[in-house]
Amino acid sequence: MGSLIAAAVFLLVTHFGISSTPLRAVLVGRIGERPYLGLYSLVSAAAFWWLGSAYAGASTAPLWPTSSWQAWVPLLVVPVSLLLLVAGFSTPNPTAVGQTAGLERPDAVRGILRVTRNPFLWGVGLWALAHMVPNGDSAALVLFGTLAALALAGSVLIDVKLARRLGPAWDRYAAGTSNVPFAAILAGRQRFVWSEIGWVRLAAALVLYAAFLHAHKWVFGVSPLPA
Repeated sequence: MGSLIAAAVFLLVTHFGISSTPLRAVLVGRIGERPYLGLYSLVSAAAFWWLGSAYAGASTAPLWPTSSWQAWVPLLVVPVSLLLLVAGFSTPNPTAVGQTAGLERPDAVRGILRVTRNPFLWGVGLWALAHMVPNGDSAALVLFGTLAALALAGSVLIDVKLARRLGPAWDRYAAGTSNVPFAAILAGRQRFVWSEIGWVRLAAALVLYAAFLHAHKWVFGVSPLPA
């Protein structure tokens, strides 16, 4: 369990302690943007590998009783998470690395960005939170809690970083979007346009969902379906 906790701390520190602090600018200034991104990717890959490896070998203890109904939480939430991931990957996003020039486009906010400007991170965060419910043990809490914190806190820190770096351009973009899903729509600052997301993205998310359901027991050794 100690290795798992250390891996979780390492993952959070290397992400938040580098990319969301002045240290990033210092490193970019010393080695350049591309070498920094390459090095950061290697560190991130190592951090995720350590977390997964430590979780596989971690001792654990039950924290709350489990029941068959809890399995329905990820079964219902994961399709939404996958739609956020698919739509997020396939929609140009000004918050993504190297795409901030898109802030000036008149159609910068479209598709899934009308729902949330950080669809990928919310997809990961909802996936992790949903998996905490049926996995009521300490190792799972550390694993999924770390991933949820990385994604959801990361969405806030990205907004703060871009607001500081981009100034008025970011303010205009943020005024028509929201980090929390549907917040801008409910506030009347945005509208939902399903046609910009489309049935193709929904179909792709459902195909991925079916594949994950089929492979889950083989890959992870446990069925995702209610007992």
